[in-house]
Amino acid sequence: MRKLLQGLGVLLFLMGVSGVIDRIWAQPIMGVVLNAFDRHVVSAIPRLEENAILAGLGLAVCGIVLVVAMESLSPSRRGLT
Repeated sequence: MRKLLQGLGVLLFLMGVSGVIDRIWAQPIMGVVLNAFDRHVVSAIPRLEENAILAGLGLAVCGIVLVVAMESLSPSRRGLT
């Protein structure tokens, strides 16, 4: 379960960074998958549409926090091998 949540965190990070890149320049790499948050959620909420870059950066930070939190819960970090 920990690895699954870490993978989700990495995906959230990539989606956030991709959304920011898409707002600044055109995103040519996996735009359909990585820009889903930006195109469906941010575009649907007017307050987020005004602050789309901050929304993308916030999503990226949430992804980093999720990965770090799951890494801190790993058995090897607690001394249990």
